[in-house]
Amino acid sequence: MAIDWDRRTCARKGHVTYAPDDPRLRIRLHADTPLGEVWRCLRCGDFVLGEPHGAGPAADAPLVPRGKVLRDLFILRFLALERVVRGVFIVLVAVAVWKFSNSQDAVRRLFNEYLDVFRPVFRHFHYDLDHSPVVGTIQKTFGYKHSTLLLVAGLLLAYALIEIIEAVGLWYAKRWAEYLTVVATAAFLPLEIYELTEHISAVKITTLTLNILAVLYIALTKRLFGLRGGRRAFDEERHSASLLEVEHSAGVLV
Repeated sequence: MAIDWDRRTCARKGHVTYAPDDPRLRIRLHADTPLGEVWRCLRCGDFVLGEPHGAGPAADAPLVPRGKVLRDLFILRFLALERVVRGVFIVLVAVAVWKFSNSQDAVRRLFNEYLDVFRPVFRHFHYDLDHSPVVGTIQKTFGYKHSTLLLVAGLLLAYALIEIIEAVGLWYAKRWAEYLTVVATAAFLPLEIYELTEHISAVKITTLTLNILAVLYIALTKRLFGLRGGRRAFDEERHSASLLEVEHSAGVLV
């Protein structure tokens, strides 16, 4: 079932009406009824009872997103929420690394104590904890210098900040955020592919697939880097979606 993005948005945010000065355009957006005058909503096209929200030259009318533009905005905001969740998670990891760097010896002793307790249990199930890759990785971290762990925590915080900046920009459909998202996401794709060569998991495959789709979707639909006509074609597409532009073209043709 197709989603009517125009009416869906009007139901949440309300209609947007405008009275242009051009008589040919004005007559296509206005009508008189027994209940009073009505004006067409610039988003969904329905007639709305009451005074228009604005008036003046057609060029000064608000550019109200419609149709495909609203769908793209919905997807961008979904990606923004995903970036926020990822950013918060990375911040928590950075805090954990920082706390670990300040109590490394205590954590090592606690880990070794629990390892001694669980070693016989896992041996019963024929799993050798002493040769476990996970245990080995954790033990390696105990050998890292305090300064190295602080550097890792700082890099994680910087990465989280980039994710949150992306999220804010994507939420408001800023073009710079779309560029930042494509560049930052694409930059980590080789690392994600390399991790798959080391160990394949459903989570890694899903993450890689979503990131590739996100890069392609944003780059193509937003016409970044000159793709599909670049910025000029993107602006023309947005304006051609405006109801005023549609009605103006219809009035000229009639």
